[in-house]
Amino acid sequence: MDSREFSSKICEILSDKKGEDIVRIDIKDKSSVADYFIVASGRSSTHTRSLIEYVEEEIDKLGVAPVRREGVKEGRWAVLDYGDVIVHVFNDETRLFYTIEKLWGDQENVEKF
Repeated sequence: MDSREFSSKICEILSDKKGEDIVRIDIKDKSSVADYFIVASGRSSTHTRSLIEYVEEEIDKLGVAPVRREGVKEGRWAVLDYGDVIVHVFNDETRLFYTIEKLWGDQENVEKF
């Protein structure tokens, strides 16, 4: 599965668990860090933790483990790093503060799910 398909799968998983404002940002031409950022919101810290844990569980079924995971306990901003795809799940307040979409996105490289 290439990084585009993999990122689409993650977006579907987030949507299944009622993630909000899910976007995929293509950063291949902007950074060597990854191909895609996935950004989603949870309604609360509990929902944010639940979303990130669900993604991790479902992707683990495909035999893929994150290279790194951070922020899951706090539930304000959690990150799963899958190498070519990095998943960011925020609570609403933290997402508004960091505005990753504005830092990395433009009309041509952002796709909403």
